[in-house]
Amino acid sequence: MKNLIRLGSIMLLAIISITSCKKEGRPLNLNLTAVGNLASPDDNTNVVLDPTSDASVLFKWDAATDTDGGLVLYEVAFDKEGGDFSKPVYKVVSDKGGVDTQIALTHKALNKIANTAGIAASSTGKLKWTVIASKGTNVKIASVSRTIQLDRPAGFAENPTELYLTGSATEGGTDLSKAVKLKQTEDGVFEIYTSLTAGDYILTDKNTDGGKQYYIENGIIKAGSTPITVSGAKKTYRLNFDFTSATSKSMEIQSIGLYMSAYGTEIGTLNYIGNSTWEAPRVDVEFYQFSWGRDERYKFIVHTAAGLEYIGSSNANNDPPAGKPASYFYVWPVTNDQWNNTYKFDPSADRANVKVDVMFKPDAYTHKVTVN
Repeated sequence: MKNLIRLGSIMLLAIISITSCKKEGRPLNLNLTAVGNLASPDDNTNVVLDPTSDASVLFKWDAATDTDGGLVLYEVAFDKEGGDFSKPVYKVVSDKGGVDTQIALTHKALNKIANTAGIAASSTGKLKWTVIASKGTNVKIASVSRTIQLDRPAGFAENPTELYLTGSATEGGTDLSKAVKLKQTEDGVFEIYTSLTAGDYILTDKNTDGGKQYYIENGIIKAGSTPITVSGAKKTYRLNFDFTSATSKSMEIQSIGLYMSAYGTEIGTLNYIGNSTWEAPRVDVEFYQFSWGRDERYKFIVHTAAGLEYIGSSNANNDPPAGKPASYFYVWPVTNDQWNNTYKFDPSADRANVKVDVMFKPDAYTHKVTVN
């Protein structure tokens, strides 16, 4: 019994001690006054957007005021010209995670915002902008706003990162999983060497369901599922699609010639066999005898409907191919110079016949020479 009384006394003292150590709390101060002044850009500033550049526009404002110097976060809100910011078309936190009283928005970002607000490509429109300050659950919209006018260029606000051709006119047919992938040569710019036959095709950014679709109308790329109709006999093309300018181009490719520098002429013809590949199954090769030795240099001539184009090495001069990396065989647009930007046959190709393939695949434009 004494032990129980002693234990109870200890517990009572502990409770009294803990209670006496508790400090009196105070409510969090959420007092906040909205931003009262916008510093830049000036009202009705006009910006001619160039999304391909690094240019930006600085949005800056005076700090909101609070009574205890607590943390205030900021967002810039954009709305249509007649909007009241009750449902902004776009919001973005300021620099440094919302702490700074400014943010630099690139032309590319502003182009996307303009697109979200319904300003069409190749047109001009106005947006209102203001600043939203927040401290905890207390949110204050600035008492002032300004207007910015944006001139949008041609092209898309958001470029696809992948692009495919699908449809009855394509090599992959209507099976979307077999859609033909294009090579991305730079941001928003795609290219493919492929054949088209009578039928139709569409462009899509996915080879699965749910992708964004595009079509061509009078050389202009447009969003939508309208099929592109192809008529006539099967032909091989180089197709280019530039989403930064919303333009497309096509060029018929008739054949590719194997050009040997020392002879100054083509010694073989590569024909299209499908899957972005040209092939010459058998070409007789004989190096040219000069006083200093036998010359083995070569490159390629692309025969197009508009004339001749030359493709070859990115190096002006090359060594023989043995032991060279895959990049040695990459093909690039080059000049018609007889000697520069050529490759060299392996010595085993002299007085033999070779199989030559040129492949324009999405991962690399390259070629292969096999001694038969």
